[in-house]
Amino acid sequence: MSLNPALRLRRAARLIVIDPDLRALMFRYDVPGRPPFWVTAGGECEPDESFEDAARRELFEETGFTADPGPQIMQMTPEFITVQGEPVQADERFFLVHVDEARIDTSGHTETELALMTQHRWFTLNELEHWHEAVFPVELAAIIRSHIAT
Repeated sequence: MSLNPALRLRRAARLIVIDPDLRALMFRYDVPGRPPFWVTAGGECEPDESFEDAARRELFEETGFTADPGPQIMQMTPEFITVQGEPVQADERFFLVHVDEARIDTSGHTETELALMTQHRWFTLNELEHWHEAVFPVELAAIIRSHIAT
């Protein structure tokens, strides 16, 4: 893992939430001055919070689901500009969560999420691979396929 010391390290837990039909929950961000993009649930860890605790908290805040995030399945370290405009070096840990239903509760969203996270949608793996807008992580369908028994 090569990190850029010139940028703030943004530790984040990301949740790949899968419903019984093997669809993945994604959230669409509409940030002024940028093309729309879709991301998994999740967000930045609090200063002394573990990735696992952040995963549990973010899952509940963004979806209303209470679940054990299980083991970390993947780590990515992209550099990007946050929705607030800050360039960061990310340390993102991914967790795969299976849920029993596709209905979510977005009442725990933050002000930023309410302003910029304009939609949520359950994507089939085929849709993820061919979606007309950016999806992050880019290889999400392949990641899911490699971690589920079909």
